[in-house]
Amino acid sequence: MITPEAGAAATHLVHDDVPGNVAAEMIQEKGDVQAALAAAPHRKKLHLRFERGAASPIEARAIWARWSEAEHRLTVYDSTQSPTSIRGGLAVRFGLPESDVDVIAPDVGGGFGPKIMLFYPDELLVPFAAMRLGRPVKWTEDRQEHFTAVNHERGQVHEVEVGFNNDGHVLALDDDFVHDAGAYTPYGIVLPIITAGQVCGPYRVPNYRVRFRDVYTNATPTSPYRGAGRPHACFVMERTLDAIAAELKLDRLEVRRRNLIQPDEFPYEVGVAWQDGNQVVYDSGNYPALLERAVEMLGPRPEGDHIGMGLAVYVEGTGVGPYEGAHVQVLVSGKVVAATGIPNQGQSHATVWAQIVADQLGVDVADVEVTSGDTRKFRWGVGTFASRGAVTAGNAMAVAAGIVAEKAKHIAADLLEADPADLELVDGQVRVKGSPDRGVPLAAVAVHSNPMRYAFGGGTEAATQFTSKPRLGPPLPEGEQPGLEATGYYSPPGSTWASGCHAAYVRVDPKTFQLEVLKYVVVHDCGRVINPMVLEGQIEGGVAQGIGGAFYERLAYDAEGQLRNASFMEFLMPYATEIPPIEIDHIETPSPLNPLGVKGAGEAGVIPVGAVLASAIEESLGVPITEMPLSPLKLYELSRSR
Repeated sequence: MITPEAGAAATHLVHDDVPGNVAAEMIQEKGDVQAALAAAPHRKKLHLRFERGAASPIEARAIWARWSEAEHRLTVYDSTQSPTSIRGGLAVRFGLPESDVDVIAPDVGGGFGPKIMLFYPDELLVPFAAMRLGRPVKWTEDRQEHFTAVNHERGQVHEVEVGFNNDGHVLALDDDFVHDAGAYTPYGIVLPIITAGQVCGPYRVPNYRVRFRDVYTNATPTSPYRGAGRPHACFVMERTLDAIAAELKLDRLEVRRRNLIQPDEFPYEVGVAWQDGNQVVYDSGNYPALLERAVEMLGPRPEGDHIGMGLAVYVEGTGVGPYEGAHVQVLVSGKVVAATGIPNQGQSHATVWAQIVADQLGVDVADVEVTSGDTRKFRWGVGTFASRGAVTAGNAMAVAAGIVAEKAKHIAADLLEADPADLELVDGQVRVKGSPDRGVPLAAVAVHSNPMRYAFGGGTEAATQFTSKPRLGPPLPEGEQPGLEATGYYSPPGSTWASGCHAAYVRVDPKTFQLEVLKYVVVHDCGRVINPMVLEGQIEGGVAQGIGGAFYERLAYDAEGQLRNASFMEFLMPYATEIPPIEIDHIETPSPLNPLGVKGAGEAGVIPVGAVLASAIEESLGVPITEMPLSPLKLYELSRSR
């Protein structure tokens, strides 16, 4: 039993003690869906399908471990997305204090979700072998092992019924879907929960019922992969709106305009549960502006035959908790070091965090050095997933740096004989507002933060010139700590909700059924933009993965349950030649839920791509598109079956 349909049919049991192969079932309802469907002027049913896929990072997984009997210390290098969680688990399994376990997640070539699974067997076996053998042990995964054993994602089948009026307004939506769990559920049921929470997207759905069954199959287990249940949800809603437009012979854009949540309706309660234990509540946004800007950027339809236009508007729950922390210290050289528990796997985290710290302390971003994913430098944290790096760790960096800034003002106030409220941190100095000539270098303040007041390389002389009077009381006042440093934590009250609109023109060759993306535009809202270049890189990478998942990448299992394309010779991935130039614009609606006003952006690029291409291909060929991924062969079969 490889497909979700086969698992749900339960002709055989994957686990003898799990009736019907159902690992979990959940039903949620807002309003009275059955009554609203019965009263609706129009009703339509759709069968929609997403097949499973693989993340395929540049680097597969690897782990190295060393046990020091003399130090009674276990050191592990792991390509995990959550080193602090791995540290905690290893400490418990091996009966060690957490302080005797170090886990380092160095910069690696991509994570995309599957590398956060806790635990893969090797993450326990390699440290165990190192402890037993008394020597370092390393294991590196090959590509075939990665295809067959590292968690997959995406497999879902949806049965949708929608009720709507003559104007195209959605009155009721009933979605009953099956999620392919694979053979086990090591990551719980977060994927179908995310899908259920995001089906409505940026649209008003006054009556909504969603039921999912998480079913066991004989395939590799599933856990989050970039998008994590959201592409399925977007595909369902956008295909439904296109079906409504076709049924009523209305423009697809107009149907969306009539159903979008308006800017004055925030915060907007969807009425279903979210992965963080809260209800889905959109914090801020301007969905109509996203749509109109995307249409404007897309421009007129290119000339030629077999050209289709597709678009999709989406939301993305980001910045899930429970917390992240950070440590920031100003050195006596004036340089700044910062650390947090979240590792970096290609997202340019360090650049973004350095900017946040630099802004708080008034220093050049080049003078800030960030360490991440190393429990020797920062021992507490959660991990990099769910588009949470900027929201959680970024705000933690701001908290820690803000504490340091306030401490610097109080120390400098004594040196300048000024009120701390009258001071500001600018250009590496603490200076009196409006009097740039009255200031103290931040390096000197760092020296003064230590009662020893000593620094190598002439720092002492540079600092003591500001000492004009003896300090009253003890050198280290009660309640203060030495050093110009601080640790700060940020725990979000709920998820922030990013949003966006993608639109594209595509051409499908009616003879070869090859896809050509003629133009692709993205308008995105992740609240306050910290670094536009980093953000655009995230979006472009996501769109590339979305195109791969929509038209190239498919895991092919045979009837015996064997994966037949577990290599890049058979598993098709788009090259740079298949990814078009992507035009990107931003709308900023800051989140009211965190001090920086930011929302996550890591998964935004991939979420709507399948829906966009499905809509465009359907218009190009005139055949219904109800599943992903597609391929030239699949399009040929669909065209022949008309």
